[in-house]
Amino acid sequence: MASLSYDLTLAGLSVGSAAALTGIGLVVTHRATGVLNFAHGAIAMVCAYLLRQLTVEWGWPLPLAAAVTLLVVAPAIGLVLERAVFRPLAVQGGDPAQTLVASIGVFVLLVGAAALIWGQGARADAPTLVSADPWGQLAVAVALALAVGALTRFTRFGGELRAVVDDRRLAVLAGIDADRVAAAGWAFGSFTAGLTGVLLAPYVRLDPYGLPLLVMEVMAVAVAARMRNLPVAVVVALGIGVAQSQLTRLHPSGWGEPLLQAVGANLFVVALLIAALVLPGVGTGDALPRTATARVPTPPGAWIVAVVLFLLPLGFAGSDLTTSVQVPALGVILLSLVVVTGRGGQISLGQAAYAGLGALFTALLTGGRFPGLPELPALPALALAVLLVAPLGLLTGWPAISRHGLALALATLAVGVGVSRFVFAQPYATSGLTLERPAGLSGDRAYYLFELALLGGALWCVAALRRGRAGRALAAMRDHEAGAAAAGVPVRTLKLAAFVTGAALAALGGGMLGMGLRAFDPGAYDPVRGLLWFAAVVVLGADSLLGALVAAALLVGLDAGARGGVAAAVIGVLAILVGRFPGGPYEALRAATRRLRRRPRLTPLGARVRGALVPAPTPALAPALDDSAGHLALCPPLPQLSAPLEQGRPHSPCGTIAHRGNTSPVLVADGLFLSYGGFAVLRGVSLSVVPGQVTAVVGPNGAGKSSLFHCLAGTVRPDRGRVALGGRDLTRLPAHARTRAGVARTFQQLAVFPTLTVAENVRVGAEQGRVRDPAALDRALRLFDLTSVRDRPAAGLPTGTLRRVELARALAGDPYVLLLDEPAAGLDTGEVAALARVLRALAADGTALLVVEHDLDLVAGLADTVHVMTAGRIVASGPADEVLDGGAP
Repeated sequence: MASLSYDLTLAGLSVGSAAALTGIGLVVTHRATGVLNFAHGAIAMVCAYLLRQLTVEWGWPLPLAAAVTLLVVAPAIGLVLERAVFRPLAVQGGDPAQTLVASIGVFVLLVGAAALIWGQGARADAPTLVSADPWGQLAVAVALALAVGALTRFTRFGGELRAVVDDRRLAVLAGIDADRVAAAGWAFGSFTAGLTGVLLAPYVRLDPYGLPLLVMEVMAVAVAARMRNLPVAVVVALGIGVAQSQLTRLHPSGWGEPLLQAVGANLFVVALLIAALVLPGVGTGDALPRTATARVPTPPGAWIVAVVLFLLPLGFAGSDLTTSVQVPALGVILLSLVVVTGRGGQISLGQAAYAGLGALFTALLTGGRFPGLPELPALPALALAVLLVAPLGLLTGWPAISRHGLALALATLAVGVGVSRFVFAQPYATSGLTLERPAGLSGDRAYYLFELALLGGALWCVAALRRGRAGRALAAMRDHEAGAAAAGVPVRTLKLAAFVTGAALAALGGGMLGMGLRAFDPGAYDPVRGLLWFAAVVVLGADSLLGALVAAALLVGLDAGARGGVAAAVIGVLAILVGRFPGGPYEALRAATRRLRRRPRLTPLGARVRGALVPAPTPALAPALDDSAGHLALCPPLPQLSAPLEQGRPHSPCGTIAHRGNTSPVLVADGLFLSYGGFAVLRGVSLSVVPGQVTAVVGPNGAGKSSLFHCLAGTVRPDRGRVALGGRDLTRLPAHARTRAGVARTFQQLAVFPTLTVAENVRVGAEQGRVRDPAALDRALRLFDLTSVRDRPAAGLPTGTLRRVELARALAGDPYVLLLDEPAAGLDTGEVAALARVLRALAADGTALLVVEHDLDLVAGLADTVHVMTAGRIVASGPADEVLDGGAP
């Protein structure tokens, strides 16, 4: 028994050493560049194939082939990737979402290229570089970890490396060659990837899909080390490797046996699930580049062409139609990514798991093998499978509540890998399954028509979702999550709903695909396929229905009409270019043709005639300031309360606002205490925000003004104290619930939704606020003189105009209280004066306003009551003239 334990320990150390090498490479690359290299496994696979090519096919000596592969080719791959792919992204600002898409693109490209060059079959003759004795591999892993640790801690290069990761631009200003540091990190990371691949290849399945996925699974050791602690990565890798080997000794009887066997064979997957779902995230930031998810205008006549192309297969012979039936099914699956990723902006790398579950559940239901349910006909089985899979979308939706960027990518990938390993790869769940088509639809032509009908229904549902209230809320969440919550959007609920809807669509498409193939094929839903689908949707227009259909046709058509791997290679190239052409290939082509198109210009005579025909604006209604220069261009001051009323609202030349007088409820903060990490930032703060008045909070930086504002707005919950509106306790309500209760806010840094039009921005506030008034949109647009730009996307508009958009959105929900966080930030003197006029008018109309502001001139001319904060306390309060004349900071 002792001998068996020793042998198993040695085997575990061998596996753990290879995993440690992966962890070291990922950590070093991330520390040098800030990139979580999803392509690490693909680089390992390419190096393993290359070593086999040099030795087995071309007869090179193993030492020479290993030296060329590991010391020349592997670092060269890293240098090429750094120079051609990731350096341009870093120069642009290093958006984690863009680097993620590019990294997945590299992965997909290398997998596709390997499939094209070496074929998709598994190879069992990879050369053995190091014997099965684990001590050599362990020594290599430990030596590399010690060398990297010493380099980063005790050398100048290590300091430069940390500086580049913290702030690349600041490091460059300090004289550090950031490109050299990043190139060194990529070269070393690729070297460790190649070393991992050549060490693992003799003992695992060497094919374009298996080895990359295996290396991605052991990414858990780097995540557990928080992408920075090398000793932790090595210890975790060795520990998981030994534990996985020791689990093979256990042979329980009954239902636990297959489960334990699955865990024992996939302990790194379990670790990845735990690390991704339980441990703190490794990255934040926006879900995806907003431009990549923005709606791209559809070319004229494109839908007519699409319909014709999808109907063409009906005239094909039966053998040709066998391939065509996969396209509508895959189109439905990709529509699930349009909802989750394109519209909602959430990274989802596990949609293949839900598609596979849809196919699996349909097969189990039609075969009478689903526990507790009888055998069902094909159509009811498909419908029930969708209903069963949809709630499972919470597996990825729940982590999305608190995770963004790389952390969310890892969580969704972990779920997809877990489902693949623990469900699809288990013979007891999937062996002997077949899928029959619905009665009367057994022929390919009839079934294809049935698929087109389901695809049309899915397109109609997704189009209605994108155009409707929920679609606007999803886009707002995608563009600016905090701004969406401030507008009243229930972000947590909306994320869950998006993932559940996406899971249902993926399950429908998966069941359709399984019926089209007449069998359940686990390989059709593996995690690598999910990465390919994600990349295809992003690069072809994530928020485009037509883009999903084009992606489906491209993926099926290229691999069906050529050697396998063409589709992956093409999508990989497009994904790599997402940083240079973030709007997708069509948008890049449209921009290029626009530059080539000749633009007609008026002659001097034509310009004079045009000036004579177009009258100048009426002085009484002219904008207060020039909008083209970025000014607010607000309307004249709003009328007094004696103005004639229309449905209880006073008239204005530009619009109307709600008239309340001083009957609105009072917002009260009572004894607020708040601390961060033991440091108190609020110490018993109390104040009232009274209707019909402007209350201001001033003080030096670090006084606690922003913390107080966040407690009032609901983005932070105080440790002690109470926030109430008209006697209703709001202390425990989140931001969106406070907005719906009547407390709206604006942001110091503009919180607009750039991919939505001005009207859609304001409509979000009108639909999600305290009052849902259909006429509120037009009133708010007139009030802030936004009618002329109502149909323009918010992206690219001047700062002053965007301030008006944000205010209009906040007021469209008819709030009782308006919280303004440094509203004058980024505005010039004229814009500040125009802003002050509209704020006074709002206060005169009965709205309670709280302003946190550094501009004391604005505060002096605007506020009725001023509170001065210092060190987390209010040290002075009173009328503005008395407090500010008394020497407020």
